[in-house]
Amino acid sequence: MDPIGRGPGVGDMLSELRSGSIQDPHERLEAASKLLEGTFYQELFKVMRETIPDDGVLGGGQGQDMFEGLMDQHVADVAAMDSDRGLGSALYRYLAQALPPEGATEG
Repeated sequence: MDPIGRGPGVGDMLSELRSGSIQDPHERLEAASKLLEGTFYQELFKVMRETIPDDGVLGGGQGQDMFEGLMDQHVADVAAMDSDRGLGSALYRYLAQALPPEGATEG
């Protein structure tokens, strides 16, 4: 469960994908799409943060950089998991067309 208590977290989803415990191809594709969307958001936040001037006097150093990176990762993961109309959903809808219909058994 994620730290906010909304259900499975990104780490759980990633470990389930890696272990193969998600068997349904539609669920696997949806999980992978959400993870990709989270990674996209994280990179977007990172690039946006690089545009902010670094004040030498008030800069927090490596500790601040680490905190901001972790915060960006968490915000990106939450945004991707809660999004129903984002990049991950669009990617899922497009790629799901190549999968067998939901509920169909492979023979």
